[in-house]
Amino acid sequence: MGKIIAVANQKGGVGKTTTAVNLASALYARGKRTLLCDFDPQANASSGLGVTRDENRRSVYEGLLGEENVRELIVRTKYCDVLPSSIALAGAELELADQPQREFRLKNLLASVAFEYDFILVDCPPSVSLLTVNALVAADSVLIPLQCEYYALEGLSSLTETLRMIRRTLNPTLDIEGILLTMYDGRTNLSLQVAEEVKRHFPRQVFPVVIPRNVRLSEAPSHGMPVTAYDRSSKGAKCYDRLAEIVIANA
Repeated sequence: MGKIIAVANQKGGVGKTTTAVNLASALYARGKRTLLCDFDPQANASSGLGVTRDENRRSVYEGLLGEENVRELIVRTKYCDVLPSSIALAGAELELADQPQREFRLKNLLASVAFEYDFILVDCPPSVSLLTVNALVAADSVLIPLQCEYYALEGLSSLTETLRMIRRTLNPTLDIEGILLTMYDGRTNLSLQVAEEVKRHFPRQVFPVVIPRNVRLSEAPSHGMPVTAYDRSSKGAKCYDRLAEIVIANA
């Protein structure tokens, strides 16, 4: 059965979608059967893998409401399989508010295809919402991208409290896959200080690889490609390839 990893952080702009897209493609490039579930209504992970917006395309939204078989929703790309999102997903919270087992909808949806994959990554929205709760209930572990800036540590403490709540009530086996330092600039004292502070508080949970600020990482999404395909020799691509190695070793 595939390992389900939620890529989550309550704070936006931390490299969450960039990490989901590039880790998924790096795992796939290493021969791992990989599905990326885009669970953010902005659908940036979908477009980042070349799945363009299409009003007629069914998405994870229809699967969540039980209107479509998940296999009919998955899009095959040359980078990995994608369960795309759409703006309609933004309304799912209201539609599911009074439904039974509403926190388990994604878990049940992915269960039917989990045996067909080695890894399923879920790109979460940047908030603690019913969608994020669904992702954390479905997941075996959570990977936390953390931008190397001052406010990052405050967001991390809020997220760890959310994880404790999820473990207590809905998913007692949820583990932390690791904390990934992103947008790292070794030339600045701030990046160095944030990195040291995070390692001090979470000594065994910070990945040994950091994701640098990198122009190629910023350019790749506009071409509908992961950085590992856009510029495989770039520093960003090499770092995500190394992260994939670590994730595979930990599986």
